[in-house]
Amino acid sequence: MAEHRLTVNDMSMNKLGLALFLGAALLAPATAAESTVAATNAFFAFCMDTHDARKRNLEQQAQMLKELGYDGVGHLWLDNIPERLKTLDAAGLRLFQITIRVDITPGKQPYDPRLKEVMPLLKGRRVQFVLLMHGLKPSDPAGDPGAVEILREMAALARPAGARILLYPHTADWLERIEDAIRIADKVDRPNVGVMFNLCHYLRVSKDRDYKPLLVKAMPRLWAVSINGADEFDDQPGWARYIQPLGRGSFDMAAFLKTLRQLGYTGPIGLQCYGIPGDARDHLAESMKAWRSTRAALSK
Repeated sequence: MAEHRLTVNDMSMNKLGLALFLGAALLAPATAAESTVAATNAFFAFCMDTHDARKRNLEQQAQMLKELGYDGVGHLWLDNIPERLKTLDAAGLRLFQITIRVDITPGKQPYDPRLKEVMPLLKGRRVQFVLLMHGLKPSDPAGDPGAVEILREMAALARPAGARILLYPHTADWLERIEDAIRIADKVDRPNVGVMFNLCHYLRVSKDRDYKPLLVKAMPRLWAVSINGADEFDDQPGWARYIQPLGRGSFDMAAFLKTLRQLGYTGPIGLQCYGIPGDARDHLAESMKAWRSTRAALSK
């Protein structure tokens, strides 16, 4: 190697070049087929353990998700949080979300008091708490003032840990529609309170399939989206047609993901697995294959 003396400017330029190179390497897609969606949206699974025929423990779940290529997991309720974190850390995966219930009924305990104990464990992990909010009839604005007070309290509790509070629209709950979530989040007006768009619940409660205006309205606070295979319409009760492995059903998932990309959504995307029977590994593998195929098609 030829010897030469570096000036301060030369050294600065070399450091800048190295930084740019490393940055490009980190941002570059894994393969030529990776799309913008793939490069910017983490992909995790949730509710994959509720109906798993194999009844895997948390360590086995983490190993399975790692092997299949998922980025992490969503966790139900506040039980076993330390173990969940330990098993995910060991597998190099991330805890994206924790789902909890919130009761806005006046005079009732609004949320699990263990939330205060859990928060220090999550410091710096960027965990999202997704809230199922009930206590009044769906979409009743009479619940807004009480809900705002509760959510501001929870937002303050989450702030030191760097955690976020997400309003999760859920069929038949008080917070049932994405419109409700946007309305309440705007009233709460806290920097760590946002919303999540849930495809299966949107399909169940919406009278049409024009989701783009809702996504546009949600974008300033849209910090998570859930997807799954689904049929366009289902008049029957239950979730068999509105929650399927990714790649099944008549709903145009490629168009939905393309819309998210066009709107500039870069947050995590969760795979809804609730109620899917059989060995979870089978449907998770099927969904991952469909995810990779869809994002490759979007890159063309």
